[in-house]
Amino acid sequence: MNAPLLAPSFTAPEQLVPTVRDRGYAVLSPSDVAAWSGAPIAALDAMRPDWDSLPPDAWMKDGGRYRRRRHSCFVVTPDRVEQVAHRAHWQSVEYNALHGGMQRWFEPMEPSTVALGAWGALLRSLARTCAALRPEVPRWFVEAHQFRIDTTDGIGRPTPEGAHRDGVDFVAVLLVAREGVKGGETRVFEADGPRGERFTLTEPWTMMLLDDARVIHESTPIQPTSDEGHRDTLVITLRAEGFQGG
Repeated sequence: MNAPLLAPSFTAPEQLVPTVRDRGYAVLSPSDVAAWSGAPIAALDAMRPDWDSLPPDAWMKDGGRYRRRRHSCFVVTPDRVEQVAHRAHWQSVEYNALHGGMQRWFEPMEPSTVALGAWGALLRSLARTCAALRPEVPRWFVEAHQFRIDTTDGIGRPTPEGAHRDGVDFVAVLLVAREGVKGGETRVFEADGPRGERFTLTEPWTMMLLDDARVIHESTPIQPTSDEGHRDTLVITLRAEGFQGG
């Protein structure tokens, strides 16, 4: 018998900024993500077919075949979204001991997805929230990652690098789908304190927003409960001082 899943403690949209300011992270329910972003669930769902055709991640140093992804970069203000020329994803080994120090080139997001109104609404809403947290920042350098973690090899690892920070200012993690799997528990810890929380994201378009300097996060491995299982997420990072790696 599977243990019951622990649900996250949800924050109301109007409390998103003070909650992140107070404890370093907050979680919005799907209906509140829709209200906060101005993008109805049906509009967000228009992005979901993309996850069925993500290309394999060719950079897995653990030899795993369980991760598929796309990656694109943007410069975003509360009023404007500008996609920039396709670039490699880079992290230092300080933040990613497994894959840091490499220029990793992934296929970009589909132009049809970037053109959706819900996509722009989501990025602008994140920029508005982060601007409220950091009013001195005029624009945000944003990297968007579409991930599918599957159970091809019997187990899939959403965060093969382990508990980590990303080397950015803020991280948004949105669950897109969770099908035929167990595990995948989210764990968030204070970087410089004793407090931590664990919970499982189960409903599509639940969003967790993290202050990357203040908290460490990870997701536990997934295993199949049927012939085919996967966990789809959208991870959006926002950085004030340009993209990592220049």
